[in-house]
Amino acid sequence: MSNDAKITEEQLKQLQGFVQTLNQAQMQLGQLETEKHGLLHQTADIQSQLQKFQKELEEEYGKVSVNIQDGTYVAIPDEDESDKED
Repeated sequence: MSNDAKITEEQLKQLQGFVQTLNQAQMQLGQLETEKHGLLHQTADIQSQLQKFQKELEEEYGKVSVNIQDGTYVAIPDEDESDKED
C-alpha cells in the first residue's frame, strides 16, 4: 500500500490555475515575439522600398524636399553652393 502525502484538493486546483495561467502568458509572449519579428522584417522592407523610391525621385527632380501632404517640393541647395554664398 502506498501512503502518498498530498496537498489539499483546493491547493491543487490553485496550483494548477497558476501553472495554466503562466503557460498561457508564455504562449502569448511567443506569439507576440513572432508578430514582432515579422513586423521588423516588414519595416525593413518598406524602408528599403522608400530609399529606392527616393533615389528615383532624386533622379527625376534633383535634390528636393517633398511635402507629403500635397506633393509640393522645394529644391535643397547643395552644400558646395551654400558654402560659396558665404
